[in-house]
Amino acid sequence: MAATASNDIEPVEADKPLTNAADNLPFVTGARAGMSEDEIALYDRQIRLWGMRAQEKLRSANVLLVTARALGNEVGKNLVLAGIGSLTVADHENVTEEDLGAQFLLATPSVSEVVPSDATPAQRHGADRAAAAAVVGTNRAVAVSQQLSAMNPRVKIAAEQRDVSTQPASYFQQFSLVIVTDRNPAVLNYINTATRLQNQPFYAASSYGFYGFIFADLIEHEFMITRDRGNIVSKPGARETRTRTIVNVQVEGEEGAAGVKESITKREVYSTWYLASDASPLPQSTRSVPRRLRNVTPLLACLRALWNFQENRGGKENFRMPNVNSATDRAEFIGLVSKKQAFLGTPPVAADKIREFLQSVESMREISPVTTVLGGQLAQDVINTIGHTQQPIQNLLIFDGTTMQSSVYAMHPEMSLGTAQLATAPNTTAPESASEATGGTMSAAVGRALAAGTAAEAAAGAPAPIPIAGSPIPLPTPPQASG
Repeated sequence: MAATASNDIEPVEADKPLTNAADNLPFVTGARAGMSEDEIALYDRQIRLWGMRAQEKLRSANVLLVTARALGNEVGKNLVLAGIGSLTVADHENVTEEDLGAQFLLATPSVSEVVPSDATPAQRHGADRAAAAAVVGTNRAVAVSQQLSAMNPRVKIAAEQRDVSTQPASYFQQFSLVIVTDRNPAVLNYINTATRLQNQPFYAASSYGFYGFIFADLIEHEFMITRDRGNIVSKPGARETRTRTIVNVQVEGEEGAAGVKESITKREVYSTWYLASDASPLPQSTRSVPRRLRNVTPLLACLRALWNFQENRGGKENFRMPNVNSATDRAEFIGLVSKKQAFLGTPPVAADKIREFLQSVESMREISPVTTVLGGQLAQDVINTIGHTQQPIQNLLIFDGTTMQSSVYAMHPEMSLGTAQLATAPNTTAPESASEATGGTMSAAVGRALAAGTAAEAAAGAPAPIPIAGSPIPLPTPPQASG
């Protein structure tokens, strides 16, 4: 296969993504034409897995990763090693000593600080303390980005030290995909609404001790699978599920001959975080089969109760987690679990499961095996989405680290899905209809926030993004504070 070895980059405007005329799929700012022979050799095994075309799309993608805790570390590592085009790591928090326990991208000594093989235990301990002292108190995005850059110098890495939840919706336009980890429901709702306005794919994920989740809102996403043709003919326009439709079918080989293959393009439609996280019932295919209903993980009701509890603790309480030692918190949380379980129609959640869940989530403990598995699942789904290969998560994955099982549920309201959820909102004259269609995010207050961001917070001494490797990814100027 012919390859272009040039690494020159033509500057383009950050808010005008390039377009690949071959397949009419969006390419990002700074994309280079073709892959060099060195790159093909470097990524040979994964090219064999998902193909050259998917690898080129991955190489051209510009991803935003919000929050660089343990889960973000895993996602960032996997995307960088896979050969993502550029990655912006956004985190406004500083590194603490607690972060060093599970976040492997922190406190790594430089080559000159590596102790010799015959070092004494005291010398090794001193080197560890020196490495920790060098990173504690620094910005988390900067610290993580330095190590990500060392993992794969071909990937452009930038560190964003501002809280992106204070930025206007237009901020997210420069990215081809946005991933938000370990943030509260209000932030997820805001950023998901912003990415919807920019027609950008959105992922959310969090780990809570032994438990975690992944949520995807890809709005309307097409992907292609190639397989041997079976006895049942796939037809364009056929609906496989409520969310999945066959868009196109291409047959390779002569009809009736052995080894005939078909390439099927399918489209999945999605709902917003706001609607999927609380207002949506289980899919009809689950509700209508008692055995399936009984097998729904109790974590679904627990997670919905947790998000509801956090929403009730906004403002001064900063969306805090329930305190397992507080009788008031326990009673409220148990009541919320019961309410969510009744809405879903699933069996009551056992008291010991609620207690285990509360103990796990209270301090947001980071357990490396859990974040490793969850981060790997999320990164692989992002790769599939960017490459338009394989069926993506639809749309909520729940991970139980006590059983090492992942359960996926298509959580959607009884209304139009995909672009219709947001596109119809501005045209309606009934406020309640607009609120329902957008998950309540088009209220006047949130509408102003989407237009201008929380200007006072964003402009108050916010540092500019720091380029870590290669050319910096241009970011919009923070909005000016208004009187």
